[in-house]
Amino acid sequence: MLITAPAKINLYLGVHEQTDEEGYHGVDTVMTTLDIADTLAIAPSDRLMVKTVPEADFPQESNSAYKAAVAMGEAFGREPNFAILIDKHIPICAGLGGPSTDAAATIMGICRYWGVDPRDERIDAVARSIGADVPFFLYGPPAHLDGRGDTMREMFRPLTGTPVALVKPMTGGVSTVEAYRRFDESPVPAGELEPMLDAMRAHDEDAVFSHVSNNLAPVARELCPEIGEILDWLREQPDVRAVNICGSGATVFAVCKTQMAAEKIGIAAMKEHGWWAQAAKMEKSGPFIAVG
Repeated sequence: MLITAPAKINLYLGVHEQTDEEGYHGVDTVMTTLDIADTLAIAPSDRLMVKTVPEADFPQESNSAYKAAVAMGEAFGREPNFAILIDKHIPICAGLGGPSTDAAATIMGICRYWGVDPRDERIDAVARSIGADVPFFLYGPPAHLDGRGDTMREMFRPLTGTPVALVKPMTGGVSTVEAYRRFDESPVPAGELEPMLDAMRAHDEDAVFSHVSNNLAPVARELCPEIGEILDWLREQPDVRAVNICGSGATVFAVCKTQMAAEKIGIAAMKEHGWWAQAAKMEKSGPFIAVG
C-alpha cells in the first residue's frame, strides 16, 4: 500500500497565554495542506519496522510513524506488525508537519488493513496522543482547530492550486519547546481569529490572505535571525500576496499570485542566498491511499 502524506502551512496560528492543567497552551489554528508530500509504503510483516529514505539519524522507536503504529495496536488490541518505508520529501524541523503527516498516513494505512472505520472515536484519540497536528491530517481540507490545536472545529472549501513558495535556512532552525519557553517570557497577543474564519467561510481569497497571522513569528525571528532575513526578503518579492512563518519555523511561506512567481522566488532563494526552497500548491486532502 502506498500513501501520500502532504505537508501543511498555518494560515493562522494563535497561541494563547493560558495553559491547561498539564501545562499545554491553548491554540487556535487554520491549516491547509500542500502538494509537497512524503510517500509511505506499508506492508504486513512479522514485526514492526520503520525505515526512512534518506535514513534517519535517530532510532525507529522515535519515529512518529512507529509511535502511531504502536498506539493503534494498543487501541485495538492487535499486533501492529507492519513494515513501513517513508520516502521523505518534507524537511524535518521545518514547521511543515512532516512527522505528523507521516503518523496520520500510518494510521490511515493500518485502518485500511484492519478494516477500521477512520471515523472511529479511538482513531481521533490515537492521533491526538501522537501530536497536535495529526488529527488535522486525518481530514485534509483546510480547517480550524482549537484546544491544543488538535480539536477539529470547522472545515472549509479547499484553496486548491494556490501557489506557495517555501523558503527556510539550509541548516538550523527553531526548537518548538524553546519557542514556547521564549513566548512565555514575552507573550505576543494572538491576531484576530474571526476575520480569518469569516474569510474562509466565504471563500474570499483576498480576505483570507490579508488576515494571515502567526503570533509565534516574533519568537522565531528572535531565536533564528536568518528566519527574519527570509521574511523580509520574501515581502520584497513581486507577486506575493502574503508572507508568514509555518508554526514556530523554520520555514517561511509566501502565497503567490502565480506559480511562475513561486518558482522564480524558489530559484532566487537558492541561487542568491543558499536557502532551501521549493514551489508548491495548496491541496485539498490529507493522506491519500494511492495503491492498495
